[in-house]
Amino acid sequence: MTSTLNKEEYTRLLAETLPRIVDTETEHKRLINEVDKLMDLGESLTAEQAELLQLLVLLVKQYEDKHYQLKAATPVDILQELMLTRELKQKDLVDIFGSKGIISEVINGKKSISKNQAKALGTFFHVSPALFL
Repeated sequence: MTSTLNKEEYTRLLAETLPRIVDTETEHKRLINEVDKLMDLGESLTAEQAELLQLLVLLVKQYEDKHYQLKAATPVDILQELMLTRELKQKDLVDIFGSKGIISEVINGKKSISKNQAKALGTFFHVSPALFL
């Protein structure tokens, strides 16, 4: 794509947008707005706009990779999220854990989920049991 760019037009777009390494939330938001404007053009993007869009996305991604890292979910985090989304209470899982006390210990991180419980949870929630191990 670079070989077919109109250099004057691309230079104009660069001067208008002023893309740079993102090191503040304000700059991040500004570039996100520029990306949105270009995305709104859809199929009518020129080659120069498409090239600029790629550059802006790269700059935004670098910032987000550095500042918005997600922490890995623990088996208990996954269980709690599944319970929340399905509006379940601890008592709804008594058949899997055997008692409300054991469920409470698992939810509070005092006890880990056993392989048998993970298998039963996987079946119950229709997900891989590996999520709970």
